[in-house]
Amino acid sequence: HPCQAMADLMTLMELFGRDLRGRKFVLSWTYAPKYVRPLSVPQSLLWLMPRFGMDVTLAYPEGYHMMPDVMEKARQFADEAGTTITETHNMEEAFVDADFLYPKSWGPIMVTEDEPTVEAMAARNTGWRVTQQKMALAKKHAVYMHCMPIDRGHEADGDVIDGPQSVIYKQAENRLHIQKALMALVMGGRA
Repeated sequence: HPCQAMADLMTLMELFGRDLRGRKFVLSWTYAPKYVRPLSVPQSLLWLMPRFGMDVTLAYPEGYHMMPDVMEKARQFADEAGTTITETHNMEEAFVDADFLYPKSWGPIMVTEDEPTVEAMAARNTGWRVTQQKMALAKKHAVYMHCMPIDRGHEADGDVIDGPQSVIYKQAENRLHIQKALMALVMGGRA
């Protein structure tokens, strides 16, 4: 989902300016009871955000790691940009002093496609949900981001999704602009 990652970057630049160096971007797994979402958005974010000066913290429970080749490339991008990628299995620890919070669900990398096994694995981590208490761990200006759809009440509480720190609709708007720009490049003969 490179379009989503570019829309997310555009949103941050609109809100915080073009220089995002030294900002803490938290990408965190969240619980969702049924639908297992793909890894594509988190992977795109891991590759893009460090290149624009952000230190990325990746938080997830055991079993929800990213693919090793994706992490290797993300670390390479971070090294080239002079930024960091930190991993933790503690959501609260990740949120401390964060500027940008991007919690979303993704599926585990497993050899099984047995849905009950995957659901049972997720059910052990229902506490991985964004609440106002967790948001308060971040900096006062921190924003809540999500690519949508959001599993309301599971990935995040409604007062976070609809709260003043949420920029999810700005992200959705910017995805349209990013996609239109790409179409203009491709169809306009300037690609």
